[in-house]
Amino acid sequence: MQVNLELMSFIETQILPRYNAFGSSHGLQHVQRVIANSLELAKKTGADTDMVYTIAAYHDLGMSGPRAIHHLTGGKILAADARLRKWFSPEQIKIMKEAVEDHRASASHAPRSIYGKIVAEADRDLVPEVVFTRAVEFGLEHTPQLDKEGQWQRFNEHMEEKYSTHGYLQLWIPGSPNEHYLKEVRDTIANKTRLREVFNRIYDKLTNDNRNV
Repeated sequence: MQVNLELMSFIETQILPRYNAFGSSHGLQHVQRVIANSLELAKKTGADTDMVYTIAAYHDLGMSGPRAIHHLTGGKILAADARLRKWFSPEQIKIMKEAVEDHRASASHAPRSIYGKIVAEADRDLVPEVVFTRAVEFGLEHTPQLDKEGQWQRFNEHMEEKYSTHGYLQLWIPGSPNEHYLKEVRDTIANKTRLREVFNRIYDKLTNDNRNV
């Protein structure tokens, strides 16, 4: 099932450009990856393609406000966007709002529908290089006062807290590509020498790139 072209045109011109304001860790590249991952998972699960596409496109719009509640803010933004009524029923909009609310990795409950599970899974972009790069980017964007050692400590704590075998990240769709990627990430986290090498390489590249801008 292809996404409705009129809906796609609306989202690509009116919604996706808003991600340019959110910094690289939650920016346009990130939302485009989440959309692509979501559409792949929609094929596997038989979910409605237009709903899956729209949820992915709106999922991080709440980053315009406080990060801690961005999933709730994003749900409100989607539900309040009257333009979506052209393509979706009130019941579909309610399901999509709940899916955006449920997408956050640290959410304490399982997503309420297959749509919430799809966007939560798609948002876990667990290709190891992506995971490590986004974490370093986030540290540089949000705690720029920290020196390299401080950034390493923040990065290592975040890896342990979220991605390690005792971390809070959960996968919701069995057999997704993320299972394989998460094992790779966990193997690296368990080997601190290797993790530090990965951090150094990415940190040095990003700080050099920023200096050269």
